[in-house]
Amino acid sequence: MTTENMNADQPTFEQAFAELEDIVNRLESGELSLEESVTLYERGQHLARLCGTMLDSAELRVQQLADDGTIQPLD
Repeated sequence: MTTENMNADQPTFEQAFAELEDIVNRLESGELSLEESVTLYERGQHLARLCGTMLDSAELRVQQLADDGTIQPLD
Protein backbone atom coordinates (compact mmCIF):
# COMPACT_ATOMS: atom_id res chain seq x y z
CA MET A 1 0.00 0.00 0.00
CA THR A 2 1.57 3.21 -1.13
CA THR A 3 0.75 6.73 -0.09
CA GLU A 4 -1.09 7.17 -3.37
CA ASN A 5 -3.35 4.19 -2.58
CA MET A 6 -4.27 5.29 0.94
CA ASN A 7 -7.47 7.27 1.18
CA ALA A 8 -7.62 10.35 3.35
CA ASP A 9 -9.78 8.64 6.00
CA GLN A 10 -7.36 5.77 6.56
CA PRO A 11 -4.97 6.19 9.49
CA THR A 12 -1.25 5.71 9.15
CA PHE A 13 0.25 2.55 10.61
CA GLU A 14 1.43 4.49 13.64
CA GLN A 15 -2.01 6.02 14.24
CA ALA A 16 -3.79 2.67 13.82
CA PHE A 17 -1.34 0.91 16.14
CA ALA A 18 -1.66 3.60 18.80
CA GLU A 19 -5.45 3.40 18.65
CA LEU A 20 -5.25 -0.39 18.87
CA GLU A 21 -3.05 -0.14 21.98
CA ASP A 22 -5.57 2.26 23.53
CA ILE A 23 -8.41 -0.15 22.78
CA VAL A 24 -6.55 -3.05 24.38
CA ASN A 25 -5.88 -0.99 27.50
CA ARG A 26 -9.52 0.07 27.74
CA LEU A 27 -10.76 -3.50 27.26
CA GLU A 28 -8.32 -4.81 29.87
CA SER A 29 -9.52 -2.23 32.40
CA GLY A 30 -12.80 -4.12 32.79
CA GLU A 31 -14.67 -0.85 33.29
CA LEU A 32 -16.69 -0.91 30.06
CA SER A 33 -20.21 -2.12 29.47
CA LEU A 34 -20.72 -5.20 27.34
CA GLU A 35 -21.90 -3.10 24.39
CA GLU A 36 -18.89 -0.77 24.64
CA SER A 37 -16.57 -3.77 24.88
CA VAL A 38 -18.04 -5.42 21.80
CA THR A 39 -17.89 -2.19 19.81
CA LEU A 40 -14.25 -1.61 20.80
CA TYR A 41 -13.39 -5.24 20.06
CA GLU A 42 -14.82 -4.89 16.56
CA ARG A 43 -12.84 -1.69 15.99
CA GLY A 44 -9.73 -3.41 17.32
CA GLN A 45 -10.18 -6.31 14.89
CA HIS A 46 -10.47 -3.86 12.01
CA LEU A 47 -7.33 -2.02 13.11
CA ALA A 48 -5.39 -5.27 13.60
CA ARG A 49 -6.25 -6.36 10.04
CA LEU A 50 -5.32 -2.91 8.71
CA CYS A 51 -1.96 -2.98 10.51
CA GLY A 52 -1.30 -6.49 9.24
CA THR A 53 -2.01 -5.44 5.67
CA MET A 54 0.28 -2.44 5.99
CA LEU A 55 3.08 -4.59 7.45
CA ASP A 56 2.70 -7.17 4.69
CA SER A 57 2.93 -4.43 2.09
CA ALA A 58 6.03 -2.94 3.68
CA GLU A 59 7.66 -6.37 3.92
CA LEU A 60 6.99 -7.02 0.24
CA ARG A 61 8.54 -3.69 -0.70
CA VAL A 62 11.65 -4.46 1.37
CA GLN A 63 11.98 -7.93 -0.16
CA GLN A 64 11.93 -6.39 -3.63
CA LEU A 65 14.90 -4.12 -2.95
CA ALA A 66 18.20 -5.26 -4.41
CA ASP A 67 21.57 -4.59 -2.80
CA ASP A 68 22.05 -1.57 -5.05
CA GLY A 69 18.71 -0.04 -3.98
CA THR A 70 16.83 -0.85 -7.17
CA ILE A 71 13.55 -2.72 -7.06
CA GLN A 72 13.68 -6.30 -8.27
CA PRO A 73 10.69 -8.47 -9.20
CA LEU A 74 9.94 -11.30 -6.78
CA ASP A 75 10.56 -14.83 -8.05
